[in-house]
Amino acid sequence: MLETSVKPNDFTVSTVVKACSILAELEAGKKIHAHAEVMGYGTDLVVCSSLVCMYGNCNDVDGARSVFDSMDHRNIVTWTSMIAAYAQNGRGSEALEVFRLFNSMVRVRANDFMLASVISACSSLGKLVAGRASHGAVIRGGHEVNDVVTSTLVDMYGKSGCFDYSWKIFKRIPNPSVVEYTSIIVGASKYGLGKLSIELFEEMVERGVKPNDVTFVGVLHGCSHSGLVDEGLGFLNSMLEKHGVEPEAKHYTCVVDMYCRVGRLDEAHKLAKSIHVETPAEGALLWGTLLSASRLHGRVDIAQEASRRLIESNQQVAGAYVTLSNAYASTGEWEIAHGLRSQMKQAGVVKDPGCSWVEIRDSTFVFHAGNLSFERGEDVLRLLRELEGRMKERGYAGGSLGLVFFEVEQEAKEEIVSLHSERLALAFALIVIPKGITIRVMKNLRMCKDCHEAFKAISGIVERDFIVRDVNRFHHFRDGSCSCGDFW
Repeated sequence: MLETSVKPNDFTVSTVVKACSILAELEAGKKIHAHAEVMGYGTDLVVCSSLVCMYGNCNDVDGARSVFDSMDHRNIVTWTSMIAAYAQNGRGSEALEVFRLFNSMVRVRANDFMLASVISACSSLGKLVAGRASHGAVIRGGHEVNDVVTSTLVDMYGKSGCFDYSWKIFKRIPNPSVVEYTSIIVGASKYGLGKLSIELFEEMVERGVKPNDVTFVGVLHGCSHSGLVDEGLGFLNSMLEKHGVEPEAKHYTCVVDMYCRVGRLDEAHKLAKSIHVETPAEGALLWGTLLSASRLHGRVDIAQEASRRLIESNQQVAGAYVTLSNAYASTGEWEIAHGLRSQMKQAGVVKDPGCSWVEIRDSTFVFHAGNLSFERGEDVLRLLRELEGRMKERGYAGGSLGLVFFEVEQEAKEEIVSLHSERLALAFALIVIPKGITIRVMKNLRMCKDCHEAFKAISGIVERDFIVRDVNRFHHFRDGSCSCGDFW
């Protein structure tokens, strides 16, 4: 068309931009953007809205924001595309900020696509308060029957520690799609409800809903966190034969995790060596899983290989050094453990700090291990010491205030004796959140055994429910016990 005398109009340009968006062809999209500027469509509402969507779908969020900020006028499509760009690229906080801006500047109600993106952002951040507010907007706008919206609500409540709400929403859906079934299966798996995951999977198949690759990740994850190895292997073997879904590295990694959780490290190791991974990220997930398990079970031989593979691929390098060091320390090989720490420092490898956070009203409070320089820090320490004494009266034998002398996962404790971040978050929440309200703590790492035991004891002492979301799953503490049954 460019080679003819026919001049493209704004709809032509926006359609070609949409084609680039569908194909995720960023370079081609940038060229069309340049043509649009030359042709005088650089400020056209339809063209610019298409460009925001295209840059977002191509993972160039800053490019999308640049176009968005250059626009004098924006419509609902523009706002929705910008919010979706942030939500889809793991920048949930910015998605919520744009949504707040939309509500303050525009009198038009949010549509179902925008609300789905906002709820997805709340889900990734574990922001229950904002998620509930968005749910209210869904109800007011009459979007409860929209498949995409309901599936994001199921996912959001599941990831925010409210599986009961997630379940209620799912049960109201008359004919759930594969997306909604997958959301509830993944949610149940995160809560260690492996048998429920299996029941839901069997129900969806009976109703003629075809599972996809993510559905299988969910049900395999559920089997892993419930110790259902035979059932999990059965699902893996049925994927291609019964359902036409080719098993990928992520599915085999679930099975490796499954073996690891029941102590079958040799079988896990053998399977891991046979798996072909397409990307470094897949390899990191696979060998990171095996490394963590081998440390927990004292298998230094397997930990050595897993660490070597991670370091050689430049994936999770800090975690590999730390976990291998812990593996040696747990078997009494202190000299080797300290040697690894020295190598790590000499190589300039710095680990990401562990942190936990709680959401109170519309604010998020973040806590780092050993750092008491926050509001009411002294009150938090005083409460933890009091709880420690009451726990010991009940026979608790954990380390004083969660103190350790070598690292658990990546929490920084090697040079100073310090408090775990989840305990700081819990104590702060106990002081600030009124009794009768469930306390929800989010953590970016796996919860350690000592803190797990402490949370169980504290839940019985203060007679309150705590829900902790760590990097692997949820733990619901109540009356001195945990929903995971000490299996995680």
